[in-house]
Amino acid sequence: MNAPIDVSGVALHTRRLTLRPWRQEDLVDFFEYASVEGVGQMAGWLPHKDTAESQKILDSFISKKKTFALDFRGKAIGSLGIEEYNEEGFPSLLDLRCRSLGFVLSKAYWGQGLMPEAVDAVTQWLFEEIKLDAILCAHFDWNTQSARVQHKCGFRPFAQGVYETRYGTKEKEITNILYREDWEAVHR
Repeated sequence: MNAPIDVSGVALHTRRLTLRPWRQEDLVDFFEYASVEGVGQMAGWLPHKDTAESQKILDSFISKKKTFALDFRGKAIGSLGIEEYNEEGFPSLLDLRCRSLGFVLSKAYWGQGLMPEAVDAVTQWLFEEIKLDAILCAHFDWNTQSARVQHKCGFRPFAQGVYETRYGTKEKEITNILYREDWEAVHR
């Protein structure tokens, strides 16, 4: 089942990042990376056309209280959302406290190991503080960057399906899972 999530008032610190709730003053940083060709498509959405589009999504990030901003030296360079997963699609998980992760990183910061660092911090928080039993994370079959992040963070293949993007394409999707007991075995 989808466990309740509220990231307001939470700040997670890694070696190089602070994961924190989004703020209105992040709008310029958000639009800066969300408007770049190739960033949003990795997660199923098109580049933002203007700051009004970014503002609408930023308002959602703030009000829904389930998405962290990745803060690198005072600049928001990405997001990491703790999403609800499709309970009907994964009935074997109904007796477990679960959520699904979704993440995006500014193209200017790709290849520096920042996203695995962020995913590890959120995973630890979800298992230790929120007491989740499992975390799902999906990627398009062609998105090797997200696949590598998930593999580095301990996620293993769980299911395959088709995802309809916000711009109407259908993409093959691989869903990975990380169970708390597997995570604990590595982090003890």
